[in-house]
Amino acid sequence: MTGSTSWSIGDLAARAGVTVKTVRFYSDQGLLPETGRSSGGHRRYGPEALGRLRMIRSLRTLDLPVPDVGRALERDDALEALVADRLRELRPQLTSLRWREAALHLLADCSPEERARRLDLIGAMGLPPDTDVLARFWRRWLFPARLPASLLAGIVDTAVPAPSHDPTPAHVLAFGRLRAIVTAPCPPGLLDRPPAPKRFGDGFRPAVLYSGLREAYDLAAPELRAGRAPAGGEALDRFVAAWAEAGGARDGAAFRRRLSGVLADEPRLDHYWGVVSELATPPGAPPEPTPGAAEAWLREALAGTAGDADEGTRMRSCSHE
Repeated sequence: MTGSTSWSIGDLAARAGVTVKTVRFYSDQGLLPETGRSSGGHRRYGPEALGRLRMIRSLRTLDLPVPDVGRALERDDALEALVADRLRELRPQLTSLRWREAALHLLADCSPEERARRLDLIGAMGLPPDTDVLARFWRRWLFPARLPASLLAGIVDTAVPAPSHDPTPAHVLAFGRLRAIVTAPCPPGLLDRPPAPKRFGDGFRPAVLYSGLREAYDLAAPELRAGRAPAGGEALDRFVAAWAEAGGARDGAAFRRRLSGVLADEPRLDHYWGVVSELATPPGAPPEPTPGAAEAWLREALAGTAGDADEGTRMRSCSHE
């Protein structure tokens, strides 16, 4: 073939390092045009077919479908778009594989009894974990509060952690625990207890409450990071004010005493927020404050200061006698 202006299908296949069958397939798909036919009817290809065939092989190695390969060959700007599309398709597949790998590592180093428990958690949540069940739990918890859509979405987004794209075995275990928490039967004694806002009666404004609580939690977060004991201050004042404003009440000793009696520990939520904190906290770092941790800190601060406020009121009353 030295000096020839065209190659046979065998020559082209040999130069490209592929089979004749492969060259014939791409030719039949219209990806590899022939320059003509020999007198015996055999396909002939020009030297430019070699570069085109190598490009086809490279694109197919990336698992691009044949029609997409054709578009990439015909348009210079098509390849960039096709690569971007392929990356978008691969990301969720890669994430799914990483979650499976992390789950396998979670099962690799534990006792048979623990392995069975972890398998139950993994099987229930799926991989990657489905967070819709967590979001539904929080929407039910906040119901029937009439909250603006943006406020409700913000609360749910804060309460529902996003699954990592590069999870560890600890992530798998944490999401399994979160799902178990929200799907477990309601603890005895809590079945008939309405949420605290419902116990404030008609006219209560949940949107005012939850907006104010977010501010109070933000103020309390530095106190938690510093490891300070629950105490009065700006965070607690904002916390109480949120409840008072939502219920059309005035902050004072009597209101704080009543509020302290209405608010109660929520073991399920405390447990949930503890797991969320584990997910948000880097290894070796102090626990990352969550709204749940701030709520518990503020409830304890309120309980500790409500009595002080009552004592101050009694002392002032005695001074006027």
